[in-house]
Amino acid sequence: MSMEARAIKRYIQGSPRKMRLLADQIRGKSVEEALNILHFSPKHASKVCELTLRSAVSNLINAKDGGRIDPQRVMVKTITVDGGPMAKRILPAPMGRAYRVRKRSNHLTIVVSEQA
Repeated sequence: MSMEARAIKRYIQGSPRKMRLLADQIRGKSVEEALNILHFSPKHASKVCELTLRSAVSNLINAKDGGRIDPQRVMVKTITVDGGPMAKRILPAPMGRAYRVRKRSNHLTIVVSEQA
């Protein structure tokens, strides 16, 4: 039986599309490898993703009674990025027009599990 835990970070500024680029890189990897990828990634979303992943691992340690977990055996089971609310702003445009700027946000859910 494999233990699993999750962490959810909501209302992250930045588009879901950009966050999914990172999510695809770490899906199915060991937590150690995923943290290395995120730590050295130049993308803005990688900091938030790294913190959420660390939180999920911490939740797994707290869920287990003894608290002893082998870091080599912890994997990123699932990672999902869903769109959050969109803030709509107006940008002045030529000839008296206005363009709509859609400032996107996203919700990140990471599930980690300990492999048997």
